[in-house]
Amino acid sequence: MWARVRAEMAGILGLALPIVVGLAASTLIGVTDSLMVAPLGAVALAAVGVTASALLIVTAAIWGMLSALSVRIGTAYGARQGRRIPLILRNGLMLGLLAGCAGTAVMGGVWFLLPWLGQPEEVIAAMPAYWAMMALFIVPFSILTVFKSAFEAIGRPWLGTGLAFLGVVLNVPLNYALIWGIGPFPELGLAGAGAASLLAESAALAVAWAFWAKARSTRRLRLRRGLDVTEIGAALREGAPLGLLYIAETGAMAVATLMIGTFGTVALAGNQVAFSVGGLLYMVPLGVAGAVAIRVAQARGGGEGDRLRPIVLAALSMVSLWMTASALLLALRGAEIAALITSDPAVITLAASIFAVFAVSQIMDGLQSSLLGALRGLSDTAWPATVSLVAYWAVALPGGWVLARLAGYGPTGIWMGFVVALFGAALALALRFWRQSALAVAM
Repeated sequence: MWARVRAEMAGILGLALPIVVGLAASTLIGVTDSLMVAPLGAVALAAVGVTASALLIVTAAIWGMLSALSVRIGTAYGARQGRRIPLILRNGLMLGLLAGCAGTAVMGGVWFLLPWLGQPEEVIAAMPAYWAMMALFIVPFSILTVFKSAFEAIGRPWLGTGLAFLGVVLNVPLNYALIWGIGPFPELGLAGAGAASLLAESAALAVAWAFWAKARSTRRLRLRRGLDVTEIGAALREGAPLGLLYIAETGAMAVATLMIGTFGTVALAGNQVAFSVGGLLYMVPLGVAGAVAIRVAQARGGGEGDRLRPIVLAALSMVSLWMTASALLLALRGAEIAALITSDPAVITLAASIFAVFAVSQIMDGLQSSLLGALRGLSDTAWPATVSLVAYWAVALPGGWVLARLAGYGPTGIWMGFVVALFGAALALALRFWRQSALAVAM
C-alpha cells in the first residue's frame, strides 16, 4: 500500500504545483491594484479593500461551483471518452457565462447595501466606477475558470496557469497607464485600476479562446457539440453545494474577524497579520485539494478503484507534512514573522499568540480540504458540504465565542473553536471517503 502511496505523490505534486501557482495568480490582481492605487491616498486604498472583500466571496463561490467541471472532464478523460469532453466543455462555458453574469448581478445588489453596512461615506463616494468594473470582471474570470479546469483535467495544468498569469502581467502596465494617464490613455485614477483589471482578464480570456479555437493540440476539445440543458443542469447540481460551501467558509472567516474586532484595534491588526501569512501558506492545501479531485476522478473514470485510497493517502501525507512544518514555523518564529509586517510591539505580541493556535487550525483545515477534494472527485458533494457548513457555523463560531469570552482565552479562543470544529469535520469526511471508496472498488 505505502509503495503505491509514494508512487502517487509525484502525480499529485505535478498537478498541485501549477494549481497553487494559478491560485496565487488569481489573488495577485487585487494585490497589484492595492499597490498601484496606494499613492492615490487612503480613501482609494480603502475602496479597493472593500471591493476586494465582496469580490472574494463571489469569486470563491463561482470557483467552487465551476470546479465540478474539472471532475466531470477528468472522469471522462480517465474513461477515455474523448468525444464527451467537448460536450462538457462547451456546456461548461455556457455555465461559466451564466455564473459570471449572476456574480455581476450580485455585486450590483451588494452595492446598495454598503451604506447599511457602516462603510465610510467618502469611500463609497469614491468607488462607483471601480466597483462596477470589478463586478464586470467576474464574467471573464468565470469563463476563464472553465478553460483552466478543462486544461487541468486533461493533463495540461501549466497552460491554465499561464493564462491566469497573463492577466496579472497585463494588469501592471494597464494599471500604470489608466490610473495616471500615460501617453494616449486618459487619467482615470481609481476607476482606471478597475478598467485595467477588466481589460487584462478579458485579454487573457481572448487568448484562451483563440488557443482553444485554433491550436492543433486542442482540436479534439472543439468537436462540434450543441448546448445540452441536461448537461448544464447536472454540472450545476454537482457544483452548487461547493459554491455554497465556499460562501459559508469565507463568510465564517469574515464573522470570525468581526468577533476578534470586538477585542479592539490591536486584536484586529494582530489577526490580520496572522491571517495574511496563514492564507499564503494555505494555498498549498488548496492546490492539493484540486489535484486530488482530478486524480480521483481520472482513476474512477478509468475503472481503477484500487488507486483511490493510495491517491488520497498520498495527498493527506503531503498536506500534513506541509502544514505541520508551517505550524512549527509560526509557533516558534511567529514574533519574527510578524515583525516583518508590522513594527507595533503590541500587534507583534498578539499576532505571535494567535499564530500558535491559528496554525493548528490550518492543519485541520488542510486535511479537511484534501478530503473534500477526494469526495469531489467521486462526485460526492452535497453531504460533505453539509458537514463543513455545520463545522464552520454550528461549531467553530459558537465554540470560538465561548472560548474567547466565557473561558477567557481572548482572540486566540476564536481560532481554538475552529481547531475543534475542523478536526471533527476532517474525521467525518475521512470516514465518508473510506466508505465511498469501498463502494467504488466494489462496482
